[in-house]
Amino acid sequence: MRAVALATLLALIALCLAWELWLAPTGSGTLALKVLPLVLCLAGLLRHRMVIYRWLSLLLWLYVTEGLVRATSERGLGQQLAVAEVVLCLVLFGACGFYIRRRLRNGAEVVA
Repeated sequence: MRAVALATLLALIALCLAWELWLAPTGSGTLALKVLPLVLCLAGLLRHRMVIYRWLSLLLWLYVTEGLVRATSERGLGQQLAVAEVVLCLVLFGACGFYIRRRLRNGAEVVA
C-alpha cells in the first residue's frame, strides 16, 4: 500500500500542476501553489513517517472539497480534471488509512 500511496500522491501532484499551468489554467497560474503541501508530504512518505501519513489523510479533504466545488461549478475539461482530483484523493486516503492500520497492527511504534 505504500507504493500505491506514493504513486497516487505523485499522480495528484502532477495532475494539479498540469491542470493549473497548462490544461485549464485559472488566473495567472498561482493556484499551482496548492501542490506545495503535497510536495512536503512526499518526503515523509518516502521515509515511512507515520505522522505524515496521518496528516496527509486529513489534508486530502481540502483537495476533495476543492475538487467537488470545481466539478459542480466548471464545465468541460475543468470538470473532468476536478473529478479526477477527487478520485485520486479518495484512493490516496484509502491507501494511507490501510498503511496506518497495517503498521499499527504489526506493532510499529507511533513515534513522529
